[in-house]
Amino acid sequence: MDSATAQQTQVVVKPPSNFAVALRQDGRVDKLADRTLEEYLGFTRDASVAWIDYTTKDLEKDLERIAQAMGFTQTPIQKMLSGFYSAYEDTDTELGIVLPVVKLEKFDMTVQRLVILIRGNFILTVHNESVAALVRFSRYAQTFIKKLNAYETKDKVTLILERIIDENNDRNFEYLREIEKHGDEISKQLIDENVSKKELAQSIYNMKHVLIGYLNVMWAIKDVVDSLQYGDADLITDDEKLLDRIGVLSINIDRHIELSEQMSNVLASGLEVMQSIYNNKLQTINNRFSLVTAYLTVLGTAALVPNTIATIAGSGVFMDPNAQPVWYWPLLILSTIVATVASFLWVVKVWSKKGDDY
Repeated sequence: MDSATAQQTQVVVKPPSNFAVALRQDGRVDKLADRTLEEYLGFTRDASVAWIDYTTKDLEKDLERIAQAMGFTQTPIQKMLSGFYSAYEDTDTELGIVLPVVKLEKFDMTVQRLVILIRGNFILTVHNESVAALVRFSRYAQTFIKKLNAYETKDKVTLILERIIDENNDRNFEYLREIEKHGDEISKQLIDENVSKKELAQSIYNMKHVLIGYLNVMWAIKDVVDSLQYGDADLITDDEKLLDRIGVLSINIDRHIELSEQMSNVLASGLEVMQSIYNNKLQTINNRFSLVTAYLTVLGTAALVPNTIATIAGSGVFMDPNAQPVWYWPLLILSTIVATVASFLWVVKVWSKKGDDY
């Protein structure tokens, strides 16, 4: 079989929809995939530490059932799901966490949930099938967990939790680069005279709206991370060095919040530039109308004098066409010229004074 045929017959391996990784007391690491919740629960009983990642089509509908099947009876599931993007519920024997997962397609941002439940020696993560925040970590989870053999149970749980949060953060941080890319495109459009300013203003508004949503996500994650670092949960380690690793996560979030706020300020400046452009256009149009009004004023004033003379002349003094004097038409023409010149000079004088005032 040649290489071309081999490429055509190559099979793409689909990652499992759910799996479990467990570190045994003797240092072995076992992995189980695409099994029932009951099998996963039995898989974790004799483990030193275990991580179960479970996906579902409808998180809000199935989460309570999944939690109860895995033995979580103290965590208020509905309360966690009712939180704004994130949640942190510590019941001493159980710990429930909700983290937001961002998905961005140009100006369309959706936020889904990653639920983390901790009890005893294992961590359960539950999310919708469309959420791919932990795909990279799942590939080398066995290698990572194998290195935790020398730690205490609380330390192992904390390190796995820290790694899960870090993976989710990295996936969310990637979208900031995409937002920056769209922001650069908008900056280029600002100096392009052929671009519709109305569409450009709409793009700036959409981008700012996305940034506000992104900032809300970052603040929600930071609240959870700070709660882990300073909340003193019984299921989390008390080791200062390990807690400092969680503190590093908080610092990284702060950095991305600052970058997002700076970009928001830049977009706000762009809106101010757009407003200035519109104001300048309106001022230009207003100046043109004022000029037209000035010319009409000159013409109207110029026509007023001969019109008055013609009215007087036609009031009965010259009713007989043969009796009209020779000076009638020259008088009309001369008065029109004089009135036009006088009106024009007056308008020029007024406009020159107006210009000096500005």
